[in-house]
Amino acid sequence: QLKIEESGGGLVQPGGSLRLSCAAPEFSLDNYAVCWFRQVPGKEREGISCISRGVTNYASSVKGRFTITKDNAKSTAYLQMNSLKPEDTGLYICASVARGNKWLIVQTMDPGRMESWGKGTLVTVSS
Repeated sequence: QLKIEESGGGLVQPGGSLRLSCAAPEFSLDNYAVCWFRQVPGKEREGISCISRGVTNYASSVKGRFTITKDNAKSTAYLQMNSLKPEDTGLYICASVARGNKWLIVQTMDPGRMESWGKGTLVTVSS
């Protein structure tokens, strides 16, 4: 399992932006699919976005507002979140997986396929 460390969360007003980081300092992420999930109390963990070898996918609720990227040299993935809404509030958790069909994993954003998880970074969108 990878050690994953998220950062970049915080309190932001509606319409604002945040950039989340997901660092895996012990390994190169080149051969991993990396995904962001959102956890809200009382709800199931939701797939927000995934990336693997340039292939990306987004939940319909964030498409056009969020952008996922991965810098393999820095072993870090990012989630740029723009035009934030109160409903974007939640704990954003980064996860990764090395095994399996990564194209399919990116398309399905299934948390059950992930191998390593971070502890999450809290995003609160409120005025």
